[in-house]
Amino acid sequence: MSRCRHLGGIGVAAAALVATACGPSFRVSTYPTPDALFGASLLEYQRKKWDNAVEGFQKVTLELGTRDPLLPSAYLYLARAYSYRGEHLVAANTYARISESFPEDSLADDALLEQGLEYGKLWRKPTLDQQYGVLAQSTFRTLLSAYPESSLRPRALAELGRLDEWMASKDVEIGLHYKRRKAPDSAIIYFRDVLAQYPTTDAARRAGLALLEVYRSIKYIEDASELCTTLRKGWPSDAGVGAACAAPAAAPAVGGTTPPTAPPGA
Repeated sequence: MSRCRHLGGIGVAAAALVATACGPSFRVSTYPTPDALFGASLLEYQRKKWDNAVEGFQKVTLELGTRDPLLPSAYLYLARAYSYRGEHLVAANTYARISESFPEDSLADDALLEQGLEYGKLWRKPTLDQQYGVLAQSTFRTLLSAYPESSLRPRALAELGRLDEWMASKDVEIGLHYKRRKAPDSAIIYFRDVLAQYPTTDAARRAGLALLEVYRSIKYIEDASELCTTLRKGWPSDAGVGAACAAPAAAPAVGGTTPPTAPPGA
């Protein structure tokens, strides 16, 4: 093989020019071929000179042919250098170039995983806008569906679980907000949605316990009893569930037990 995609054979020219990159300055014009510039840029990356690595790998990606087997590696290191500079959205978009243009390459699933992680870094708290969390979920699911044999599946599944927990936590907080404001109808909707959409998360347990309090506060006794059955099944050894569901029920309200299906003003 005259050129290894993943670094093993950067090329004789690159090896000969590595010493140049060790000098006091890094100039992309110094390197006569993309292979040589790749090697020098990789050295800058390894030295944690992120600006130099970005500049070098950017030029490499522009000079290599569109089907050159070295190009996926160039995009990979370019994306990682962007990430180290804190440019997570640019990094995510750069990783996407690999999976979109080289879906058969052995780096495609790595790129999808790292793309999803970059989106995840942009969603810093569950209470913030979750658009990047949604993009991260979509990216991890693409990895799972497109590369069912990938060794990265466990990590992608773990990240999806973490994102589900955050998504559910945000809805729990909204439900608790309505609960504190004495708006049980809206609180019920959010808590129910968490239980339905994220049943395996800890947030679902919290939503269930909060929903139980709401049901009892408005004397929806039958609903509370059914909910306790669900909670005991989902969290059989949880002390909080055991204590809450052992509490005596209040007398049922007159006029039925069916809660509304939409929050006020929705």
